[in-house]
Amino acid sequence: MTTPDTTNLVEISSLQKNFGDRTVLHDVSLSIGRGEFVALLGASGSGKSTLLRILAGLETSDAGEVRAPSNVSVGFQEPRLLPFRRVAGNVRLGCSATPAEVSAALAEVGLASFERSWPSSLSGGEAQRVALARALVRTPELLLLDEPFAALDALTRLKMQDLVLNIWREHRFGVLFITHDVDEAIALADRVVVLEQGRIGFSAELDTPRPRDRSSDLFGTVRNTLLERLGVPAGHHSVH
Repeated sequence: MTTPDTTNLVEISSLQKNFGDRTVLHDVSLSIGRGEFVALLGASGSGKSTLLRILAGLETSDAGEVRAPSNVSVGFQEPRLLPFRRVAGNVRLGCSATPAEVSAALAEVGLASFERSWPSSLSGGEAQRVALARALVRTPELLLLDEPFAALDALTRLKMQDLVLNIWREHRFGVLFITHDVDEAIALADRVVVLEQGRIGFSAELDTPRPRDRSSDLFGTVRNTLLERLGVPAGHHSVH
């Protein structure tokens, strides 16, 4: 495993976010190193997406400090492709990428021949690859992914996990990856963080080489620890 650069790319200190009378994030402090892949777990309503949206500049905080790079790309559960734009147009949407840069990004996600395809002709996995190419073409320092594979079938999801890891190894940007799937978090991340009712409740470093054997005793031990923190009985593989 390649050791991430120890210089922190993201520094969050004593962050608080309120929606009306409800406090969604309580005194959250979190760092992400340059080149570090961090997975964020938590039950629904724990504040995961709110934290990501604050890092993306889509929400403001009510207290605390957030330091993040200006060059951030975001991927969501839905690919959010415009149906009236071809694939290449969706990739360059909102940026000044050249045709060559768009072609390179699509080739990197395995869609080199799809530039003139319409979104309606794509499978779910292909649509997410286009969304990933749209993130890559911006050459981000920080990639934020909010459950990007949740709607995919199991086989496609595994392929997309491998794709994200390969791209991350190539570019070495920092990643914050939100998921409800414990196995996915363990397979992908350098570190898994658990949000519990808007607070950082648990963090685990994963220093074993990838690919990680999901049937190994170590993988199972980490899985059971995370499931316990999430309030899910051991033996379940995900929390929704």
